[in-house]
Amino acid sequence: MRLLLLCLFSLLAACQSHHVLPPPAPIAPQGRDHADLGMIRELATGRTLTPQQLVERLASAPRVLVGEQHDNPDHHAVQLWLLRELAAQRPQGSLLMEMLNPDQQARIDAAQTATRAGQPPADPYQALAWRANWDWSVYGALVTYALGQPYPLLAANLDRAQIRQIYKQRPVLTGDASTAPQVQATLLDDIRESHCGLLPEAQMPAMLAVQQQRDRRIAERLLAAPAPALLLAGAFHVRKDLGVPLHLKDLGAGEGNAVLVLAEVGKTVTAESADYVWYTAAQPAQDHCAKLRQ
Repeated sequence: MRLLLLCLFSLLAACQSHHVLPPPAPIAPQGRDHADLGMIRELATGRTLTPQQLVERLASAPRVLVGEQHDNPDHHAVQLWLLRELAAQRPQGSLLMEMLNPDQQARIDAAQTATRAGQPPADPYQALAWRANWDWSVYGALVTYALGQPYPLLAANLDRAQIRQIYKQRPVLTGDASTAPQVQATLLDDIRESHCGLLPEAQMPAMLAVQQQRDRRIAERLLAAPAPALLLAGAFHVRKDLGVPLHLKDLGAGEGNAVLVLAEVGKTVTAESADYVWYTAAQPAQDHCAKLRQ
């Protein structure tokens, strides 16, 4: 009898489980022959996962944080695939994007309402007042898809005016996790490196404040968003050891968060920074410092 019940439970679980579609094929031109291409790893165990197993694990988390390399088209294709597959497993609560600012939210809401009514905007780029610094050619398909979904698309960033105010007058950041000296020292080193050593040292505290206040805002928006919530942001923002997860912990939500980093083959992602990594093809390397020095 017990064996029969176990079999029945197994059959029921199988019936309820949605079999995911194959992930998108590589788009970026480099790393196509790398041994890690398409590999998904659970970093705590080192175990390799199938796309099905990854989706099933992420589907049980109230908050899923997905880190991207902004200019990699494979990352946005995987994000769109993941959004569809998670919604097929259970109802999606909300989608949040670092690329959207609060002053765009009214436009987003109006575009979603119109799209759901069968009258989508002819030009979503214009309708949303999309920021030109985020390449629409890689974000457009995902954003246009999200506008037609029953769950809200939410801005997770700060407005430019808010960033300017933080730069002028740094607010006090509360919480032990995000204010740990090692965390802030590592963030300062990254700010120096990402700006190619060209920023005056006197600007470093303000730049750190902007970075951490942006992560705090993302964390606050995640907590306020309908669950299950999915966040799309730069990989550095979602790092467990430096970014939004620390702020979630400081806000009393250290549990229930799953971090997936999309990384180009050949790059290293550790268990300290993420729960899962998905290796994709790579974009050609660019010398951003050369552009900044011009």
